[in-house]
Amino acid sequence: MSPSPGRRTYLDLMRGIAVLIMIEAHVIDSWTRAADRNSPWFGWSLILGGFGAPLFLFFAGIAVSLSAGSKTRRTGDMHRAAAVVRRRGLEIFLLAFLFRFQAFLISHSSPRALLKVDILNLIGPAIMLCAWVWGALETRRARATAFTALTIAIALATPIVRAAPFLAILPDFLEGYIRPVPGLTNFSIFPWAAFVPAGAAIGLFIDAARDRATETRVNAGLAAGGFAVAAIAYGASFLPTPFARSDFWTSSPCFFFIRVGLMMMTVAAGYLWERRPTAGTRWSPLQLLGQHSLFVYWIHVEMVYGLPSTPIHGSLSLAQAWAALGLFCLFILLLVLVKGRLVRWWTAGKPLQMSPRGDAGSAIG
Repeated sequence: MSPSPGRRTYLDLMRGIAVLIMIEAHVIDSWTRAADRNSPWFGWSLILGGFGAPLFLFFAGIAVSLSAGSKTRRTGDMHRAAAVVRRRGLEIFLLAFLFRFQAFLISHSSPRALLKVDILNLIGPAIMLCAWVWGALETRRARATAFTALTIAIALATPIVRAAPFLAILPDFLEGYIRPVPGLTNFSIFPWAAFVPAGAAIGLFIDAARDRATETRVNAGLAAGGFAVAAIAYGASFLPTPFARSDFWTSSPCFFFIRVGLMMMTVAAGYLWERRPTAGTRWSPLQLLGQHSLFVYWIHVEMVYGLPSTPIHGSLSLAQAWAALGLFCLFILLLVLVKGRLVRWWTAGKPLQMSPRGDAGSAIG
């Protein structure tokens, strides 16, 4: 038997890539001038940036299964482990409101924006739901079946829910959790929350791989299975839709499963990259960003959309925006390094030392 896989650095790596894509989506959207927004390259930039949020949600689901499994092996109590993960989900949900309050204080956003539904508002409850499912069922097969069924149900219900007229009677801040409300939400349960149980199902099999050989087989299966899911969904997208109203880029189940398949393949690609002969011999800024994903999300959004960058909002050419993105990512990396040193200095009571190693990853990723 090969050695235990230990910390799965390839998940940190892919989470770090998700962080970069997330920053790219926000910077290009906020800083690009109107004249360049009709160019094909701007459209491709938006398509690339559109994978940031799904990756965050998907890896949050993987983290649910990995965290619950690890805590169960350490304590021997799966119900207690599930409760700890649920509590983490609740913390993230509460942080979502603190995040909006911060924006209200710093950038003087409207009071209505305090109830805006953003990605943290969805990640928290979705983690809590998946942790409850994990704790309620005792076998990997039962959990995988439940997570898969939950994923499919939310994806297939999305076109129906988004077209349901009776939801209009709900207050906007509640309706925004179910389907998009202009000016109030960028995300909604249908279909965004489904990426979390999809990731949790994958996480079950990664967590069960206790040696390198098994983990290699699991990731080979993810590569093949992800390709199959994406290919079938892509082919199905050309068939007549059974839904009265369905938009491919927003509510189509086909587009949802294309993204799921691609993300499964990215996990396998990250694993393959980390199996190269030189892996682990050099410091990886991507792994560091992945380990600090919640911190990066927290600080960068206000910098990109808020008062700190007001002079360049909508004023850069697309090329200039991409150049600014590179500089901004280096700045964020510097802040992550400083934050990590300060945390270790504060907790250890030792002299401040500059070291590139990051702290533990967050459940958000």
